[in-house]
Amino acid sequence: MDLLKKIETKAAHIGIIGLGYVGLPLVIEFCKAGFSVTGFDIDAKKVEKLKKGESYIKHIDIAPVKGLLSDKFSTTTDFSMLRDVDCIIICVPTPLNKNREPDMRYVFTTAETIALHLRSGHLVILESTTYPGTTDEDLKAILEGSGLTAGHDFHLAYSPEREDPNNKDFNLKTVPKVVGGLTRDCLQAAKALYDSIVVRTVPVSSTKVAEATKLLENIYRSVNIALVNELKILFDKMGIDIWEVVDAAKTKPFGFQAFYPGPGLGGHCIPIDPFYLTWKAREYELSTRFIEIAGQINTSMPDYVVSKVILALNDAGKPIKGSRILMLGLAYKANVDDDRESPSYRLMEKLENMGAVVSYNDPYIPEIGPTREYGHFAGRKSVDISGDYDLMLIATPHDEYRIVDFASFGIPVVDTRHVIETKHDLFYSA
Repeated sequence: MDLLKKIETKAAHIGIIGLGYVGLPLVIEFCKAGFSVTGFDIDAKKVEKLKKGESYIKHIDIAPVKGLLSDKFSTTTDFSMLRDVDCIIICVPTPLNKNREPDMRYVFTTAETIALHLRSGHLVILESTTYPGTTDEDLKAILEGSGLTAGHDFHLAYSPEREDPNNKDFNLKTVPKVVGGLTRDCLQAAKALYDSIVVRTVPVSSTKVAEATKLLENIYRSVNIALVNELKILFDKMGIDIWEVVDAAKTKPFGFQAFYPGPGLGGHCIPIDPFYLTWKAREYELSTRFIEIAGQINTSMPDYVVSKVILALNDAGKPIKGSRILMLGLAYKANVDDDRESPSYRLMEKLENMGAVVSYNDPYIPEIGPTREYGHFAGRKSVDISGDYDLMLIATPHDEYRIVDFASFGIPVVDTRHVIETKHDLFYSA
């Protein structure tokens, strides 16, 4: 049976590499659609949790696949089992290194592993966000080290993930899926696969177009967030509330989309993805000025927040050195347990470097786990909200914080997320 027929009849066996925020939703949707799925991950703890029917990501419910364990769904750290699947989807991290250059080791190491087990008829799809040319140049070359030829012996495609953790309005199934293939047959195979789980696929002419699409989406957000962050600082000097301005502007039914300021960028996409294009642009002797300026503004926001903390403490007659600060929110966005690239970590580090004693509260992150950049915070635990501090700093707009009576604590509160809507002498907007 050829691959298209296998996909059409749900006889195709799907292998998903990387069982995180991108891979795990794919597992669930393919299982719900009736496919046999094997999840691959190097993290044995994740694999064991899934085997027990437990989720390690708070907002992702794996109940739909619990009954399929050992039947339609299996998970393993044994990558030799890739030979037994028909379609391989790569969902591994693409971070930046310390020089803010693409760190492609996870993608390339995964490709080298796949090449060891690649067989004729396989469909290989990359979903990790990356620079244009990754799939049809770098990934292709590594996979062809197997002796097989992409577009002839096996299919190769790119389809960027469009995950937004805990979005109540859109999910993997309802968000259109952009798909680009190395050849027309590659595109046809990848499109057929995603057609089985999403409401609409959007085929494009090449893998480079698909890669560039994801970058444009996130650069658009980064630049517009930088704009409102810059205006926040300016309007604050002018005595104007940026939040009221944005709310008024968004009543215009055309030509405007609301973006909101914050203490910096978080998540795996917006703080990282634009710089993949910045790096690639150097190959063409071009600079990406908008991207770089936006990055400078967004990465400087923690400094602005710290200046507001210093001002608030000064008004209370206290120096920052030795002050006890409770930071509310470690996750990068509201109501999730996702702390990837969270600006809260930078705020903690900057404040502690100035001599402050920082504790944190986050109902979704009871304990800080290991991170690439902030491993020294690992093991710290969330504490209760109380007035036993010199200042509170709201860094994440969790719903739980919107019902807190901050005025009752009688201490300064620096609010970076417009959680507090009432005016008070002890409340500072940042």
